[in-house]
Amino acid sequence: MIIDARNLILGRLATTVAKKALQGEEIHVINCEHIIVSGSKKHVLLKYKIKANRGSQFKGPFIPRTPERFVKRAIRNMLSYKNPRGRAAFERIKCHRGHPESIKKEKTETLKMADFSKLPTLNYITVDYICKHLGGK
Repeated sequence: MIIDARNLILGRLATTVAKKALQGEEIHVINCEHIIVSGSKKHVLLKYKIKANRGSQFKGPFIPRTPERFVKRAIRNMLSYKNPRGRAAFERIKCHRGHPESIKKEKTETLKMADFSKLPTLNYITVDYICKHLGGK
């Protein structure tokens, strides 16, 4: 299954992908940089900046700074990845920035239940912007 994640909400996308991976499906998430995190720009960036500055350089917490790893980490938090079933489900999930050539010819789907039109407010920020704010390229 290939999911086009353009304008989808991160949390709702992550729960859906985690459930499908636990059922045994191979999932590719494309256009990870266009995923949306709801909330005001100021508060969302402040939350991630505080989390990134906590701890030390060598002990963590380590926050991914590329959009595809950022999204995969959010999906991992929805799984029980420390047991064998969760680890196997996590390995079936692939996240991509843009649309890779290897899966370009296959049919893509989008999730209606995770669309950003479901947000009650217009305050949101993209994952790409968060990653750039944290120091990503």
